[in-house]
Amino acid sequence: MHDHEHPHDHEHPHDHEHPHDHEIDRRALLTAGAVGLGGVLLAACARLDPGTPTTATRTNSSTGSSPTGSAGTVTLRGGVPEGFDRFADTVHVFADGRYWMVEGDGMPAHDMMVGITSWQQQVPVPQPYTGTNAWRFPANPVVAPTPISARTGLFRGAIAIAANGVPIFNALNNRGDDAYLAGELDQWGGHAGRADDYHYHVAPLHLQSVVGPSSPIAYALDGFAIYGEREPDGSTVGALDEYNGHLGADGVYHYHGTTTYPYINGGLVGVVSASDQVDPQPVTTPLRPAGAPLRGATIIGFESAGSDLYRLRYAVRDQTYQVEYRVSATSVAFVFTDPSGRTATETYER
Repeated sequence: MHDHEHPHDHEHPHDHEHPHDHEIDRRALLTAGAVGLGGVLLAACARLDPGTPTTATRTNSSTGSSPTGSAGTVTLRGGVPEGFDRFADTVHVFADGRYWMVEGDGMPAHDMMVGITSWQQQVPVPQPYTGTNAWRFPANPVVAPTPISARTGLFRGAIAIAANGVPIFNALNNRGDDAYLAGELDQWGGHAGRADDYHYHVAPLHLQSVVGPSSPIAYALDGFAIYGEREPDGSTVGALDEYNGHLGADGVYHYHGTTTYPYINGGLVGVVSASDQVDPQPVTTPLRPAGAPLRGATIIGFESAGSDLYRLRYAVRDQTYQVEYRVSATSVAFVFTDPSGRTATETYER
């Protein structure tokens, strides 16, 4: 991990190489570094204010052409797009005109952050993804004349929403590096961003066991479904295009999650309004000032100690530190504990 800040409002170079062209065991990236307690810092990816939507579609240096086909209809189960029905207790989905709206707090049922070796000291905090700040995708997705490639764009904000209500970002971070191979992700393929917002950068394939192979594990923000490692009918996945998708047996385009790059939808094949991110999408606001990466840290534990209390443990050169934080509607109060038991407190308004 580089030791300088990486804000997300800069122009991203498009001539970077992709380290995912060969298989790498990420466990080999575990390294020891210098001891230190860093401050609160910029994450490798942050959602920005969507601003004013642009035109319906945008060409973004795509090297491919649109798949054959034109439109699809989202399949419903229990009155909502299938997949979301399995998380009805925590994710609220409703129709709003031409869109499906997805409300929740972005916090999954599984633990988070464990296994990250390149950490910028963000922690997961529930987010207000409700009302006009909810996630949205078209109810009747339409294939665009020219897709938008995630290799050369879409480096800001989310490109998909998982069935459990967790947003999914580009597999490449804002520097064009594979976030998974860089050690920035936990065992579920996620981490917390600049606004302490938890999100995935790879497909949440663990959701396959919850939703089953016939249901999507996520939806791209263009409205097309993202399935797991099997076709909806349970058969083996056929050849995929550069966007990690293809036409299904029903003649409708869909994506697949995979264990190799691009892991999720490798771009957006459907019609969307986009600049360097899909617009509009929820806005998250950082509650703490930026800091610097904490070199040599490995996150070793995370637990929810109640409805609003969380604890994260990390190690630096065999020394264990803890971050405990309590979240309310108006503030987040932190208690930092070093290996000797000394504590420091910080409170931030939301």
